[in-house]
Amino acid sequence: QVHLVESGGGLVQAGGSLRLSCVASGRTFSTSTMGWFRQAPGKGREIVGAINWIGSVTYYADSVKGRFTISRDNAKNTVYLQMNSLKPEDTAVYYCAVRNGPIEISSGWYTSWGQGTQVTVSS
Repeated sequence: QVHLVESGGGLVQAGGSLRLSCVASGRTFSTSTMGWFRQAPGKGREIVGAINWIGSVTYYADSVKGRFTISRDNAKNTVYLQMNSLKPEDTAVYYCAVRNGPIEISSGWYTSWGQGTQVTVSS
């Protein structure tokens, strides 16, 4: 079982930037796909992006493509989500999640989740 802890959320004005971090415990992090998801009030959980175990393959939702970047540092058991040009519609609780296997965009494929970090973008 992998334990995940997100940090870096907060309140930012539209057009601003934030970097989220997700630190994992457990020896399987370096061989696992990591995903970032978000859930806005009254909406379902949606994928933001994902990165494969070595960082050679990434996926981004169309809504964040070109603005968000996922990276990972396996030596630090950490995955990052750099968010630039933030919009009010990016407001949500952001979660990181882990799965063994290739990138999948459905949350049901991910087996461990962090507690989430709130991102609020004001207009």
